[in-house]
Amino acid sequence: MSVWKRKTITQLLTETAVPGQGLKRTLTAWSLVALGIGAVIGSGIFVSTATAVAQSAGSSVTIGFIIAAIGCALAGLCYAELSSSIPISGSAYTYTYATMGELAAWIIGWDLILEYAVGAATVGISWSEYLNNLLVNVLHVNPVPYALSHSPFQVSAGGEQGIINLPALFIVGVISLLLIRGTKESALLNGLIVIVKVTIVLLIIILGWGFINPANHTPYIPPPAMFTDGHGVTHHFGGMMGILGAAGTVFFAFIGFDAVSTAAQETINPQKNMPIGILGTLAICTVLYILFAHVLTGIATVDDFRNGGKEASVAFAITRYMAGYGWLAKFVTVAILAGFSSVILVMLLGQSRVFYAMGTDGLLPRMFGELHPKFRTPYKANMIILVIVGLFAAFVPGSVVGDMTSIGTLFAFVLVCIAVIILRKTTPGLPRAFRTPWVPVVPVLGVLVCCAMMYGLGWTNWLRLGTWLLIGLAIYFLYGRKHSRINHPEP
Repeated sequence: MSVWKRKTITQLLTETAVPGQGLKRTLTAWSLVALGIGAVIGSGIFVSTATAVAQSAGSSVTIGFIIAAIGCALAGLCYAELSSSIPISGSAYTYTYATMGELAAWIIGWDLILEYAVGAATVGISWSEYLNNLLVNVLHVNPVPYALSHSPFQVSAGGEQGIINLPALFIVGVISLLLIRGTKESALLNGLIVIVKVTIVLLIIILGWGFINPANHTPYIPPPAMFTDGHGVTHHFGGMMGILGAAGTVFFAFIGFDAVSTAAQETINPQKNMPIGILGTLAICTVLYILFAHVLTGIATVDDFRNGGKEASVAFAITRYMAGYGWLAKFVTVAILAGFSSVILVMLLGQSRVFYAMGTDGLLPRMFGELHPKFRTPYKANMIILVIVGLFAAFVPGSVVGDMTSIGTLFAFVLVCIAVIILRKTTPGLPRAFRTPWVPVVPVLGVLVCCAMMYGLGWTNWLRLGTWLLIGLAIYFLYGRKHSRINHPEP
């Protein structure tokens, strides 16, 4: 019984070849691009940009976006090859199982839980906060009472105790039930949300361009300094270290494009459409991000991001510096709320597909791999994720986990880049509808850029990642290794 035993490509493809027994193939190339944009353009563009400007890079945050985009593009090329060659649910987990063996696959599967499940719960909590913002500032009605929109561990400035975060639980529940109903229906709703979000981002870029103050871009790269935020954490500001720190922070804004690959088994003609979905998402989002960051840092000052708007810096900048466009600030609140919804949808979709793959392999209880008899979706995985994510969203206070999620995702990207090199050596004859160019140069560069961004996130996040992985290893050796189908084949 070896922890390094690998699943062959033939095994992976055979397991999904039985007609009518696998996940339904309903997604087109456009559906995949929309899913990717739905996951990528969310809280990141509106919140992470402001954080990186205030704490790390000032106006040079655009360079941070370029570095993050390069890292994502290098990893994206590797994802495109693997997802078109191995069109199976599970994303990086499946690719790692086929190239590095079971233990490495478990590590990356556990790592993806950090990205998807913890991320979805955190975004659900943020959705609750922005719902109250929408109710008060846009609709001008009473907000959800504090006790019913905050965890028991939170107390308001007036001394009111939180009980349960019902809005966060509500949105997680609704989206989970939608995912059980079907991927096609979920993708349709996501597509409508994407249209709203992209329209508002384009409006901010086009209308805000005329309000750019060149003085706010001087110097474009601030001189190196240190900045201590409101939580007492010190950050490198300006210079190359500031830009690297910004790249690691705004990388959170790119998280989600890899979730496209988790839907490979539900994609029509995945050999052609998966590369389009992954690389198309990256191309569109990168252009929008760089233009958006350039406009935003030109409109407002670094001090505005630090002390004025903070989490709501985009709406604050529009209200303060773009006279006559107060309506746009209100639409930003709508865009953020819609953005959070689609991010939760794609994260829960990705998590359920990773659980489905791990359950099928026996590394998690087999019920995770069971499909609904009518909808052909992993409904039990969705229900269990609803309970886990819902409890977290309802009873745990929101905290700064963006950097922790980023470092977990970067780690997954590193393994995907390595997987391409290994698979080229071990299975050179595998049909590849899309081939990553200049192997091994592109994958090696992907590893280096992703590791550089991980370095920029600081040792505290390395410690958290290490702790999370140790917990996962304990679960693997206590349960997964003993129930693995590849090591304990059924008679």
